[in-house]
Amino acid sequence: PSQDSSNFFICGHCFWELLISSISSSLFVLPSRIIVMTSASANENCLGWAARDPSGVLSPYEFNRRAVSSDDVLLDIAFCGMCFADVIWTRNIIGTSKYPLVPGHEITGIVREVGMDVKHFKVGDHVGVGTYVNSCRECEYCCDALEVHCSEGAINTFDGIDVDGTVTKGGYSSYIVVNERYCFRIPENYPLASAAPLLCAGITVYTPMIRHNMNQPGKSLGVVGLGGLGHLAVKFGKAFGLKVTVFSTSISKREEALNLLGADKFVISSDEQQMMALSKSFDFIINTASGDIPFDTYLSLLKTAGVLVLVGFPSEVKFIPGNLILGMKSIVGSVTGGTKQTQEMLDFCASHKIYPEIEIVPIQYVNEALERLIKKDVKYRFVIDVANSIK
Repeated sequence: PSQDSSNFFICGHCFWELLISSISSSLFVLPSRIIVMTSASANENCLGWAARDPSGVLSPYEFNRRAVSSDDVLLDIAFCGMCFADVIWTRNIIGTSKYPLVPGHEITGIVREVGMDVKHFKVGDHVGVGTYVNSCRECEYCCDALEVHCSEGAINTFDGIDVDGTVTKGGYSSYIVVNERYCFRIPENYPLASAAPLLCAGITVYTPMIRHNMNQPGKSLGVVGLGGLGHLAVKFGKAFGLKVTVFSTSISKREEALNLLGADKFVISSDEQQMMALSKSFDFIINTASGDIPFDTYLSLLKTAGVLVLVGFPSEVKFIPGNLILGMKSIVGSVTGGTKQTQEMLDFCASHKIYPEIEIVPIQYVNEALERLIKKDVKYRFVIDVANSIK
């Protein structure tokens, strides 16, 4: 009760339990006025940076997050990685963007609040949020912990339609509310800044590597492209004990590929002699580049039953069928990953000391960083220091 006897304060959950019990027993007389106190987060303003139109220019934006429900986690965002998806959606390249748009789906932070039914997290835990924040939880893919492939469509972390009908807003913001199923525990000994790119770039290459058995020591892996995804494919490959070769059109990346990332070999992909010399020598190739590549050339590099995985988005996939059929070769695609495998990947990185190469920037630098991202002027992932720069 309050000092004013006409008011009675009670938390929302207790109120409904009390009300139902009272109605059934007919013993409870309601006070003249009841104020139902919901989570403070229901009315708390969230600070973010948003694009307002297809120019993609971001600027400060204030909005409300949904209240914390019984199985939700509220985390204060510490860091958010910058993905090329942020460019695509802020500039409405696909044509479906809903403005104002707050991007960011490589989120790490610290739990501030949990719902009463949350079982796996507590206040103070280090957690992450990836590319989606909900799914139907009933289809065959959700039941197999492959929620990213949900038959009803996974709800994207930003620019999706949330369970309450609002448009989801991403990690370029001060905090986020997410169902606990779509949160991931960040090992205490792993830096939150380094963990951020793993929630998209990391799981994007880890998923097909596990699915197609690229964790067999001694096997050979080719990595096409050496950006945010490619450099992590190299690190995973080395951790799995693979012989890793980097393919790039830029000789300037040779030193970093070999000495910084630990690749075994570096090849200029435009050099026909170098490429021909590697005929039928790879068990696996991961194409992380979004530009068009000569598929027939890369198929010729695969051994019998070799696998070429696409995680980038070339404008077309064109090859001579015989180059695929003769030798039982495969071209497959992959996106990010399910919840179980994402947690497995985070734990793997912590135990093997795999850290993305990052450049940390304040949120006030996001527009310049997005321009540099378009120009591929980053080694190898921008990470926004949200906690120390958003105001």
